Amino acid sequence: MGLQTGTPPIEREKRVVEWLRSVLPQAKEIYLLGDLFDFWYEYKTVVPKGFTRFLGTVSSITDSGIPVHFFTGNHDMWIKDYFSAECGMIIHTGPFTTNFNGKIFHLAHGEELGLTNRWYKFILSIFHNRLVRFLFGIIHPSIGVKLGHKWSYSSRLATGLSLEYLGEDNEDLIRYAREFLTHEKVDFFIFGHRHMVKRIRLDNSSEIIFLGDWIRNTCFAEWDGETLSLRSYPS
Repeated sequence: MGLQTGTPPIEREKRVVEWLRSVLPQAKEIYLLGDLFDFWYEYKTVVPKGFTRFLGTVSSITDSGIPVHFFTGNHDMWIKDYFSAECGMIIHTGPFTTNFNGKIFHLAHGEELGLTNRWYKFILSIFHNRLVRFLFGIIHPSIGVKLGHKWSYSSRLATGLSLEYLGEDNEDLIRYAREFLTHEKVDFFIFGHRHMVKRIRLDNSSEIIFLGDWIRNTCFAEWDGETLSLRSYPS
C-alpha cells in the first residue's frame, strides 16, 4: 500500500480490507508476509499519513481474538512496536516456523534469505544499521517520508520492470529452502518478496510458494487443515 503505480493506493488499501473481511469468518490466524507498506518509518510521536482503513480493520480483528502476524519486508523494515502496541499484531523480523495439523510451515518475507548479491547485501546492511535508523529519525517527517518514498519509487517494480522467474538454480529463496531442508523438515515454505505467483515442488514432501504482490495480482494462500490452496481475491 502507498506505492504510486498501477491502481491508486487507496483503492488497493480498500481491496486488502475487503479481503480481510471476507476471510474473517473462517480465519483462525492471518499472516501478512511483508512489504505491505511501500515505505514506513516509525517515529516516536508521528504516524505516517494514510492506512487508517487497514489499521482499523486489523485492530478490530485482533480485538476479536484472531492473531494477525506481520512480517517486516525490505520496504517496511523500520517498524518497531506501533503495530503491536496499537493494533495488536504479532511482529516477525525474520523467518518463522510453525505447525498446523502436523504440517510444518516456514514463513518469511525473504529479502535476505539465500542472498548472493553482495551489493544488495550491502544496501540491506545499511538499512538495518541502528545508527542509520537513528539519524533518519532526526530528519523532519515531512522530509523523511518524502525521501523514503523516493527511494521506494526507484525500485524495479515502481519503474515498471518485470521480475522474471530465474530458474531453480538461480532463485535465492529456492537455494535457501534446499539448504534449510538439509537440517530440518518443512512441508511448505511460503514467501513474499518475489513479485510473482509461483508454486514449486522441491521434493516429494516439500513445496515453495511465492505469493506475488497485490499490484499485479491479488493472491493469497489458504490452509484448511488438510490442503494448502493458492487463491485470488475476488475469486
